[in-house]
Amino acid sequence: MPDIDHDGGWLLTLDDTPQSYVDLGDPTHLEFEYTQRIGHLADALAPAGRPLDALHLGGGALTVPRYLAATRPGSRQHVVEVDGPLLALVEEHLPWQGPGVDITATVGDARAALADLPAASLDLVVADVFHGSRTPAHLTSVEFLRLAAAVLRPDACYAANLADGPPLAFARAQAATLRAVFPQTCLIAEPPVLRGRRYGNILLVGSARPLPVADLGRRLAADIFPARLTDGADLAAFTGRTPAVTDATARPSPPPPDGAFSVG
Repeated sequence: MPDIDHDGGWLLTLDDTPQSYVDLGDPTHLEFEYTQRIGHLADALAPAGRPLDALHLGGGALTVPRYLAATRPGSRQHVVEVDGPLLALVEEHLPWQGPGVDITATVGDARAALADLPAASLDLVVADVFHGSRTPAHLTSVEFLRLAAAVLRPDACYAANLADGPPLAFARAQAATLRAVFPQTCLIAEPPVLRGRRYGNILLVGSARPLPVADLGRRLAADIFPARLTDGADLAAFTGRTPAVTDATARPSPPPPDGAFSVG
């Protein structure tokens, strides 16, 4: 649907859930708060303008790949989207190619795509995969994260967007799983979500190197809807004794409560 309040803006909705927002005139415009946080992470990862080799698991309308192509020209990016008709629809109505844009896209399963990639070949992996409004179970385990870690370079980063609400059991389990695989981790969410007061997006970030938490925290705090970065001892306290998820125990994320999403 076109955004009647913003020329060039388009909203992609799947099963009554707002999924992506794209500004064809300005790919640096990130409408959804969770995409703004992924953008902040990408901005903080490397010096401004330096190209990145990135993999995006889950395509939607390719909001974040477009952002990286605009802010880091020369970046080589690949998108894996399981929904072939969706990818074709987006390519037809919201084309992403242009001068200097190196974005390829294929139809496939995110986990299978990771298993086929060369080791230590990427600077950034972003997992933003939802079946309807839920993260598939096979993308929530230690085994899955080990596949992601294997394709990252030593100074690279993994980020996963998920959604949860009170009592945050899924988020705690996913944070524990991330900490079991990556030496450096953090969690990003709005305070009401982190306190278990409402359902919302949570960004989990993992790396083999120290993360730019000070820079990232400043960027997050300056947003219209500020998010809090939780790491170290605070993240350990958040996970508590929650065990890491394995393939044997994996479950999809919980469905959102009624009214969690709406389209005006």
